[in-house]
Amino acid sequence: MKIGWIGLGNMGIPMAGNLLAAGYEVKVWNRTPNKAEPLLARGAALAGSLAELAAECDIVFTMVSDDEAVKAVYTGPEGLLTSGARGTLAVDMSTVSPETSRFVAEQCRQAGFRFLDAPVSGSVGPAKEGKLVIMVGGDESDFAQVKPLLDKLGKLALHLGPNGAGTSAKLAINLLLGITVQGAAETLLFARSMGIPTEQMLTIIAESAVGTPLIRGKEASILADDYPAAFALKHMAKDLRLAREEGVSTPLAESVAACYRAALEDGLGDLDVMAILRFLDRK
Repeated sequence: MKIGWIGLGNMGIPMAGNLLAAGYEVKVWNRTPNKAEPLLARGAALAGSLAELAAECDIVFTMVSDDEAVKAVYTGPEGLLTSGARGTLAVDMSTVSPETSRFVAEQCRQAGFRFLDAPVSGSVGPAKEGKLVIMVGGDESDFAQVKPLLDKLGKLALHLGPNGAGTSAKLAINLLLGITVQGAAETLLFARSMGIPTEQMLTIIAESAVGTPLIRGKEASILADDYPAAFALKHMAKDLRLAREEGVSTPLAESVAACYRAALEDGLGDLDVMAILRFLDRK
Protein backbone atom coordinates (compact mmCIF):
# COMPACT_ATOMS: atom_id res chain seq x y z
CA MET A 1 0.00 0.00 0.00
CA LYS A 2 1.40 3.39 -1.02
CA ILE A 3 0.64 6.28 1.31
CA GLY A 4 0.63 9.97 0.41
CA TRP A 5 1.00 12.73 2.99
CA ILE A 6 0.27 16.43 2.44
CA GLY A 7 1.11 19.02 5.09
CA LEU A 8 4.38 18.94 7.00
CA GLY A 9 3.86 21.27 9.93
CA ASN A 10 4.35 20.57 13.62
CA MET A 11 1.80 17.76 13.49
CA GLY A 12 2.28 16.41 9.99
CA ILE A 13 5.96 15.57 10.29
CA PRO A 14 5.70 13.29 13.36
CA MET A 15 2.49 11.69 12.08
CA ALA A 16 3.95 10.86 8.67
CA GLY A 17 7.08 9.70 10.50
CA ASN A 18 5.03 7.20 12.50
CA LEU A 19 3.76 5.67 9.25
CA LEU A 20 7.32 5.39 7.99
CA ALA A 21 8.37 3.78 11.26
CA ALA A 22 5.55 1.25 10.85
CA GLY A 23 7.02 0.17 7.52
CA TYR A 24 4.69 1.93 5.09
CA GLU A 25 5.90 3.42 1.83
CA VAL A 26 5.21 7.16 2.16
CA LYS A 27 5.37 9.89 -0.45
CA VAL A 28 5.03 13.49 0.75
CA TRP A 29 4.17 16.92 -0.61
CA ASN A 30 4.38 20.32 1.03
CA ARG A 31 4.11 23.88 -0.25
CA THR A 32 7.61 24.43 1.17
CA PRO A 33 9.52 21.35 -0.09
CA ASN A 34 12.51 21.71 2.27
CA LYS A 35 10.24 20.90 5.22
CA ALA A 36 10.21 17.34 3.88
CA GLU A 37 13.93 16.83 4.48
CA PRO A 38 13.64 15.07 7.88
CA LEU A 39 11.23 12.55 6.35
CA LEU A 40 13.26 12.12 3.16
CA ALA A 41 16.24 11.23 5.34
CA ARG A 42 14.13 8.44 6.83
CA GLY A 43 13.11 6.99 3.48
CA ALA A 44 10.10 9.00 2.33
CA ALA A 45 9.82 10.09 -1.29
CA LEU A 46 8.95 13.61 -2.46
CA ALA A 47 6.12 14.18 -4.93
CA GLY A 48 6.52 16.86 -7.56
CA SER A 49 2.85 17.79 -7.51
CA LEU A 50 -0.44 17.03 -5.78
CA ALA A 51 -1.74 15.32 -8.91
CA GLU A 52 1.31 13.05 -8.98
CA LEU A 53 0.74 12.13 -5.36
CA ALA A 54 -2.92 11.26 -5.96
CA ALA A 55 -2.12 9.22 -9.04
CA GLU A 56 0.56 7.13 -7.34
CA CYS A 57 -0.89 6.55 -3.87
CA ASP A 58 -3.71 4.36 -2.59
CA ILE A 59 -4.47 6.52 0.45
CA VAL A 60 -3.66 10.23 0.76
CA PHE A 61 -3.64 12.04 4.11
CA THR A 62 -3.98 15.81 4.35
CA MET A 63 -3.04 17.81 7.45
CA VAL A 64 -3.13 21.53 6.68
CA SER A 65 -3.95 24.72 8.53
CA ASP A 66 -7.51 25.78 7.73
CA ASP A 67 -10.57 25.57 5.48
CA GLU A 68 -9.08 27.54 2.61
CA ALA A 69 -5.93 25.43 2.61
CA VAL A 70 -7.99 22.22 2.52
CA LYS A 71 -10.08 23.49 -0.39
CA ALA A 72 -6.95 24.55 -2.28
CA VAL A 73 -5.30 21.15 -1.79
CA TYR A 74 -8.34 19.27 -3.07
CA THR A 75 -10.18 21.52 -5.49
CA GLY A 76 -7.59 24.10 -6.54
CA PRO A 77 -6.41 24.34 -10.16
CA GLU A 78 -3.45 22.07 -9.35
CA GLY A 79 -5.16 20.14 -6.57
CA LEU A 80 -5.54 16.44 -5.88
CA LEU A 81 -8.77 16.14 -7.84
CA THR A 82 -7.07 17.19 -11.08
CA SER A 83 -5.10 13.94 -11.16
CA GLY A 84 -7.71 11.86 -12.97
CA ALA A 85 -7.13 9.09 -10.43
CA ARG A 86 -10.14 6.96 -9.49
CA GLY A 87 -10.81 5.22 -6.21
CA THR A 88 -8.14 7.02 -4.18
CA LEU A 89 -9.07 7.30 -0.51
CA ALA A 90 -8.43 10.79 0.84
CA VAL A 91 -8.28 11.29 4.62
CA ASP A 92 -8.36 14.89 5.81
CA MET A 93 -7.00 15.27 9.34
CA SER A 94 -7.19 19.06 9.40
CA THR A 95 -9.47 20.97 11.74
CA VAL A 96 -12.05 22.67 9.54
CA SER A 97 -15.79 23.33 9.56
CA PRO A 98 -18.21 20.43 9.02
CA GLU A 99 -19.53 22.37 6.03
CA THR A 100 -16.07 22.31 4.43
CA SER A 101 -15.73 18.59 5.09
CA ARG A 102 -19.08 17.89 3.43
CA PHE A 103 -18.20 20.16 0.49
CA VAL A 104 -14.84 18.46 -0.11
CA ALA A 105 -16.45 15.02 0.29
CA GLU A 106 -18.95 15.84 -2.46
CA GLN A 107 -16.22 17.18 -4.74
CA CYS A 108 -14.27 13.98 -4.14
CA ARG A 109 -17.27 11.81 -5.00
CA GLN A 110 -17.78 13.68 -8.25
CA ALA A 111 -14.11 13.15 -9.13
CA GLY A 112 -14.12 9.44 -8.29
CA PHE A 113 -12.32 9.76 -4.96
CA ARG A 114 -13.45 8.54 -1.54
CA PHE A 115 -13.19 10.88 1.43
CA LEU A 116 -13.02 10.75 5.22
CA ASP A 117 -12.79 13.67 7.62
CA ALA A 118 -10.56 12.51 10.45
CA PRO A 119 -9.34 15.37 12.65
CA VAL A 120 -7.34 14.64 15.77
CA SER A 121 -7.37 15.62 19.41
CA GLY A 122 -3.85 16.05 20.76
CA SER A 123 -0.85 18.24 20.06
CA VAL A 124 2.77 17.64 19.12
CA GLY A 125 3.64 15.31 22.02
CA PRO A 126 0.82 12.82 21.37
CA ALA A 127 1.50 13.09 17.63
CA LYS A 128 5.10 11.99 18.17
CA GLU A 129 4.01 9.18 20.49
CA GLY A 130 1.18 7.94 18.26
CA LYS A 131 -1.35 8.67 21.01
CA LEU A 132 -3.79 10.99 19.26
CA VAL A 133 -7.56 10.60 19.43
CA ILE A 134 -8.96 10.45 15.89
CA MET A 135 -12.58 11.32 15.08
CA VAL A 136 -13.82 10.06 11.72
CA GLY A 137 -16.74 10.93 9.48
CA GLY A 138 -17.53 9.14 6.21
CA ASP A 139 -18.31 5.70 4.84
CA GLU A 140 -17.76 2.92 7.37
CA SER A 141 -16.07 0.64 4.84
CA ASP A 142 -13.54 3.39 4.05
CA PHE A 143 -12.92 3.77 7.78
CA ALA A 144 -12.30 0.02 8.05
CA GLN A 145 -9.73 0.20 5.26
CA VAL A 146 -7.76 3.04 6.82
CA LYS A 147 -8.06 2.02 10.47
CA PRO A 148 -4.81 0.00 10.56
CA LEU A 149 -2.98 3.20 9.60
CA LEU A 150 -4.94 5.31 12.07
CA ASP A 151 -3.93 2.85 14.77
CA LYS A 152 -0.30 3.81 14.08
CA LEU A 153 -1.16 7.48 14.55
CA GLY A 154 -3.43 7.39 17.58
CA LYS A 155 -4.54 5.49 20.65
CA LEU A 156 -8.20 5.69 19.61
CA ALA A 157 -9.95 6.04 16.25
CA LEU A 158 -13.75 6.31 16.28
CA HIS A 159 -16.16 6.24 13.35
CA LEU A 160 -18.87 8.74 14.25
CA GLY A 161 -21.15 8.88 11.21
CA PRO A 162 -21.29 10.49 7.76
CA ASN A 163 -18.93 13.14 6.42
CA GLY A 164 -18.80 16.12 8.76
CA ALA A 165 -19.25 14.04 11.90
CA GLY A 166 -15.51 13.91 12.58
CA THR A 167 -15.04 17.65 12.23
CA SER A 168 -18.14 18.28 14.37
CA ALA A 169 -16.68 16.19 17.19
CA LYS A 170 -13.34 18.00 16.85
CA LEU A 171 -14.95 21.40 17.31
CA ALA A 172 -16.76 20.09 20.40
CA ILE A 173 -13.63 18.70 22.05
CA ASN A 174 -11.65 21.84 21.25
CA LEU A 175 -14.36 23.92 22.90
CA LEU A 176 -13.67 21.95 26.08
CA LEU A 177 -9.93 22.38 25.54
CA GLY A 178 -10.28 26.15 25.28
CA ILE A 179 -12.47 26.31 28.37
CA THR A 180 -10.07 24.08 30.34
CA VAL A 181 -6.95 26.07 29.48
CA GLN A 182 -8.60 29.40 30.20
CA GLY A 183 -10.10 28.04 33.42
CA ALA A 184 -6.67 26.96 34.62
CA ALA A 185 -5.21 30.34 33.71
CA GLU A 186 -7.92 32.22 35.62
CA THR A 187 -7.48 29.92 38.63
CA LEU A 188 -3.73 30.54 38.76
CA LEU A 189 -4.17 34.30 38.49
CA PHE A 190 -6.85 34.32 41.20
CA ALA A 191 -4.62 32.26 43.50
CA ARG A 192 -1.67 34.54 42.80
CA SER A 193 -3.75 37.61 43.67
CA MET A 194 -4.30 36.10 47.12
CA GLY A 195 -0.63 35.31 47.66
CA ILE A 196 -0.62 31.64 46.64
CA PRO A 197 2.54 30.87 44.60
CA THR A 198 1.87 29.52 41.13
CA GLU A 199 4.07 26.46 41.64
CA GLN A 200 2.12 25.43 44.73
CA MET A 201 -1.22 26.06 43.05
CA LEU A 202 -0.16 23.88 40.12
CA THR A 203 0.63 21.10 42.60
CA ILE A 204 -2.81 21.48 44.15
CA ILE A 205 -4.48 21.32 40.73
CA ALA A 206 -2.46 18.27 39.71
CA GLU A 207 -3.41 16.34 42.85
CA SER A 208 -7.07 17.34 42.79
CA ALA A 209 -10.07 15.88 40.99
CA VAL A 210 -9.73 18.53 38.28
CA GLY A 211 -6.07 17.76 37.55
CA THR A 212 -5.48 16.76 33.93
CA PRO A 213 -2.51 15.62 31.83
CA LEU A 214 -3.09 18.76 29.77
CA ILE A 215 -2.38 21.16 32.64
CA ARG A 216 0.42 19.00 34.05
CA GLY A 217 2.03 19.13 30.63
CA LYS A 218 1.93 22.92 30.65
CA GLU A 219 3.56 23.37 34.07
CA ALA A 220 7.06 24.09 32.80
CA SER A 221 5.79 26.69 30.33
CA ILE A 222 3.64 28.35 32.97
CA LEU A 223 6.45 28.59 35.51
CA ALA A 224 8.91 29.93 32.94
CA ASP A 225 6.31 32.22 31.29
CA ASP A 226 7.56 30.77 28.01
CA TYR A 227 5.06 29.36 25.52
CA PRO A 228 6.54 27.59 22.48
CA ALA A 229 3.61 26.40 20.42
CA ALA A 230 2.51 22.80 20.81
CA PHE A 231 -0.95 23.96 19.77
CA ALA A 232 -0.86 27.57 18.64
CA LEU A 233 -3.27 30.05 20.18
CA LYS A 234 -4.26 31.24 16.68
CA HIS A 235 -5.59 27.76 15.92
CA MET A 236 -7.67 27.74 19.09
CA ALA A 237 -9.12 31.14 18.15
CA LYS A 238 -9.98 29.72 14.72
CA ASP A 239 -11.59 26.58 16.14
CA LEU A 240 -13.72 28.54 18.59
CA ARG A 241 -14.83 30.78 15.72
CA LEU A 242 -15.84 27.70 13.73
CA ALA A 243 -17.76 26.35 16.73
CA ARG A 244 -19.67 29.62 17.01
CA GLU A 245 -20.42 29.46 13.29
CA GLU A 246 -21.88 25.99 13.90
CA GLY A 247 -24.26 27.51 16.44
CA VAL A 248 -22.71 27.20 19.89
CA SER A 249 -23.72 30.24 21.93
CA THR A 250 -23.54 29.06 25.54
CA PRO A 251 -22.09 31.44 28.15
CA LEU A 252 -18.67 29.79 28.46
CA ALA A 253 -18.35 29.32 24.71
CA GLU A 254 -19.03 33.01 24.09
CA SER A 255 -16.60 34.05 26.81
CA VAL A 256 -13.64 31.94 25.74
CA ALA A 257 -14.14 32.72 22.05
CA ALA A 258 -13.99 36.44 22.82
CA CYS A 259 -10.95 36.02 25.05
CA TYR A 260 -8.89 33.99 22.56
CA ARG A 261 -9.88 36.36 19.78
CA ALA A 262 -8.63 39.31 21.85
CA ALA A 263 -5.39 37.46 22.65
CA LEU A 264 -4.90 36.81 18.95
CA GLU A 265 -5.40 40.49 18.20
CA ASP A 266 -2.91 41.25 20.98
CA GLY A 267 -0.18 39.46 19.04
CA LEU A 268 -0.05 36.13 20.88
CA GLY A 269 -1.32 33.94 18.06
CA ASP A 270 1.93 32.12 17.32
CA LEU A 271 2.48 31.17 20.96
CA ASP A 272 1.04 28.10 22.62
CA VAL A 273 -2.60 28.12 23.64
CA MET A 274 -1.46 28.37 27.28
CA ALA A 275 -0.28 31.92 26.51
CA ILE A 276 -3.86 32.90 27.28
CA LEU A 277 -2.44 33.15 30.84
CA ARG A 278 -0.06 35.91 29.74
CA PHE A 279 -2.91 37.74 28.01
CA LEU A 280 -5.18 37.56 31.06
CA ASP A 281 -2.33 38.65 33.33
CA ARG A 282 -2.04 41.88 31.34
CA LYS A 283 -5.67 42.78 32.02
